[in-house]
Amino acid sequence: MFRVQMGSDNKYISNYPYSLSSFPPGTEHVLSLKRTCQIQDIPFCYGIFAIFFGGRIKGVLLRSREVKIGKYDNLSDVAEQHRLQSLEKAKVIQWLCFTPPSTITNVKDVSKKLLLQALEHSNVLFREFALISMWRVPAMPIGAHTALGFLAEPLKQLAETLETSEHHNVFEDLREVEEWREYYSCDATYRKWLKIELENAEVLVSELSLEEKERAISAAKETLTASLSLLERRETQWLASTDNIYESAEPVFLELHATAMLCLPSGDCLCPDATVCTTLMSALYSSVGDEVVSNRQLMVKVSISSRDNYCIDIVLRCLAIFGDGFGPHDINDGGILSTILAAGFKGELPRFQAGVTMEISRLDAWYSNKDGILEFPATYIVKGLCRRCCLPEVILRCMQVSVSLMGSGVQPDSHDSLIELVGSPETRFLDLFSQQQLQARYYFLKNSLRVYPVLYLF
Repeated sequence: MFRVQMGSDNKYISNYPYSLSSFPPGTEHVLSLKRTCQIQDIPFCYGIFAIFFGGRIKGVLLRSREVKIGKYDNLSDVAEQHRLQSLEKAKVIQWLCFTPPSTITNVKDVSKKLLLQALEHSNVLFREFALISMWRVPAMPIGAHTALGFLAEPLKQLAETLETSEHHNVFEDLREVEEWREYYSCDATYRKWLKIELENAEVLVSELSLEEKERAISAAKETLTASLSLLERRETQWLASTDNIYESAEPVFLELHATAMLCLPSGDCLCPDATVCTTLMSALYSSVGDEVVSNRQLMVKVSISSRDNYCIDIVLRCLAIFGDGFGPHDINDGGILSTILAAGFKGELPRFQAGVTMEISRLDAWYSNKDGILEFPATYIVKGLCRRCCLPEVILRCMQVSVSLMGSGVQPDSHDSLIELVGSPETRFLDLFSQQQLQARYYFLKNSLRVYPVLYLF
């Protein structure tokens, strides 16, 4: 329940529901708030919005991202239920995009404030949603597409009213939303193709109709076109960080906080215990070597989540240096903390159970001082982690689709372009690949119908 004090007359809104999923959409939300105000004799005015959306909204949005405790029938159900929680998290975007009644004071300012908050929060969610939707299955990442649907019209209106004097971060947030829209559109074309491919696989090739074959080929070509459009961005690379250069005379630290679930290759959840946490902590240290641990003052903590026994909480902390915390982040790979967590995400941690991956459901990165006090977000780390995880997967999916096309007797037009793009020193995409992903890429090149002189790329 919210408890909002109104001025010196000591009246409260004490029965407004806290659960975000219970907020009625659109005007019903406003009517609910109006009724509460009428019952308690509180004027429905800008003051309510200023207090409610100003002082309370940050905490509400923070709690809306927490993993909800559920009831699970089996270990495979645990992972699936955690993925489905993305839909509930996305509903907060609809709540932020409602239109206040035109009768209130400063309605345009209130509406704009809500939309800017929706813009910022949606990017936080899109990063998290991407990291729990890497599975190669036809099912769409429902949370991401739901949030994009809520944002479509409000952000179109916002883009038309923005002024050049707006803060730099507003334009950066808007640009990132568009980049995520492009990514999830690309992801959707792949899943559409995969659905067709799996359906066709259940039928003998000799029994497939010409129409079914052409539908699969068309979907494959559409997937390659969308993927190359994402990879070939000219002005700025996808999700490239544009954080302002940070400078400080005092020692500055970087922190990465994550809530994750450990998943077996079968997709079932690995229920963590103290031994698993200790082993994982050691593996995270080992992923970068003793010299890095010492020079960067790396600290790793792994514990069972207090909210859900099937989840673990991970805290990584290290000293900021030039190129990773200070100065420009030209490589756009998220730095050392991103490198460590990506190894766990891809299931390639040394001295840990082979094939066990981390499904990250909540992720935050911060600058902190020597006393461990969090000061402000280090967004470039989270963006870099998304680049490390999403871009190699997009490329490997392209290779999967290309192999399918070649198996159908069709030479993909983009075959050469894809190989050159991935190996280009300008894109530096190979730097984002893990060792196992590089091996998968090699097998693709080996099995292509043509022989390409590209082994020098390795």
